[in-house]
Amino acid sequence: MTDNKADTGTKKGERPHDPAYPEKFLNLMRSGWGPSALTGLVAVPQAEQHAARRRALSDAFAGETLIIPTGHEKVRSNDTFFRFRANSDYAWLTGDYDPEGVLVLRPNGSGHDAVLYRRPRKSTESDEFFRSSQYGELWVGRRHALDEMSVLLGIECRDLAELESILPDLERAKARVLRGFDTAVDAAIPAEAPTTGSDGNPQLTRDREFAAVLSELRMFKDEWEIAQLQDAVDITVRGFEDVARILPTNRSVSERLLEGVFAARSRLEGNGIGYDSIVGAGSHATTLHWITNDGRTTPGELLLMDMGVENNHLYTADVTRTIPVTGTFSPLQRQVYDIVYASQQAGMEAVKPGVDYKDIHTTCMRVLAEGLNDLGILPSTVDEAMAEDSLLYRRWTLHGFGHMLGIDVHDCAASRKEHYWGGKLGAGHVLTVEPGLYFQANDELVPEELRGIGIRIEDDVLVTEDGHRNLSDGLPRTADDVESWLDEQRQAGPRIAGLDD
Repeated sequence: MTDNKADTGTKKGERPHDPAYPEKFLNLMRSGWGPSALTGLVAVPQAEQHAARRRALSDAFAGETLIIPTGHEKVRSNDTFFRFRANSDYAWLTGDYDPEGVLVLRPNGSGHDAVLYRRPRKSTESDEFFRSSQYGELWVGRRHALDEMSVLLGIECRDLAELESILPDLERAKARVLRGFDTAVDAAIPAEAPTTGSDGNPQLTRDREFAAVLSELRMFKDEWEIAQLQDAVDITVRGFEDVARILPTNRSVSERLLEGVFAARSRLEGNGIGYDSIVGAGSHATTLHWITNDGRTTPGELLLMDMGVENNHLYTADVTRTIPVTGTFSPLQRQVYDIVYASQQAGMEAVKPGVDYKDIHTTCMRVLAEGLNDLGILPSTVDEAMAEDSLLYRRWTLHGFGHMLGIDVHDCAASRKEHYWGGKLGAGHVLTVEPGLYFQANDELVPEELRGIGIRIEDDVLVTEDGHRNLSDGLPRTADDVESWLDEQRQAGPRIAGLDD
């Protein structure tokens, strides 16, 4: 397949300013290289899980051709690229984390044949190994050959170039594409025109339904996935500990210092951060997605940190803690913190199979509304504030109670409403529970002493057969436990990630 970049007049992967190499140099580079074939390869342990997911997708779309691309590297600046992150659905189905792959499931009468089309290895058999800054092994390192990937992933792998020849032959009426990841694939199989139903509401196109079903299949985590999430959470806990150990009680430090310390742990033990870290000191904590992180901590104020590690199989944690910089909450800070904690605890206690997703939201929000009423802020009764035609409490809560979590931080977002926000919890779901209260620095409807305070507590919760399990219980939640934990971390002293292992 062709890539998504404009033609620059150079070979793919080369740059306009690359030199015209003399023949003597080319001849030298083309000779004298020994073999580098890998031997003794076996399928990765999770290959059967990936195969089971492909079978489930096959069952959902019998007799139809299914096409799932992973996407291309994205240009960061000029001829440099962002670090590639595989499309989550593609990774979930294949275990392949490299760019430019396309998974094709073609019906065979009793199910589907799965073929993974990938860009082949650029070895010493081609000049690209030293000429291509995007693909050559001397530039980006050795990548697996197609036959090697077939063994590792337990799926047939073919040259990506072959895909161009089969796309025109597909029966359009029986092909579904996961769109938005590969413009060449999207163009080869034109999208179905949107339609409306008899009620005037938009109808799901075939491709949109495909994306929804994929998302809904991903909602139920298998044991391997739960282990990956626990791994990501455990690394995240150590990252929070790293930050706590270098956070001074009596002087200011940059939010970016704390962001960087956490990032070091995430890169050392995982693939990196699962999303841009939110490190909000003081009033920055009232901005929900504060990722600029150009402020500084102040003794006496609070510090909100929303951070999560993405592990090496792309599963991410999503944890928030709000801590007192000095190590001790003031009476007012503790009062607000206790309201948020009570809301989170009520929500977590309600998590179990069969419970309506929206009921967890209502449970958390009512506790927050009652707390706002106790603070003398709510401009109505609690019941009036909670009414659907009112929602007055939401001025200070801003967001819902949480979201699904998995290989995406906001996982399964393409799901249909009845399977997610309007559905019920089931064993194998993993979700965050993260209520918060946010009093903006310029909010004249709250007492001055509350302005600039933002508190959120967030944990990652697995729905089990008989209730739930908090995957992130390695970090404290109550005000007393947070203070004790901070003291313990500071007494332990700073540690340099990696040198203490």
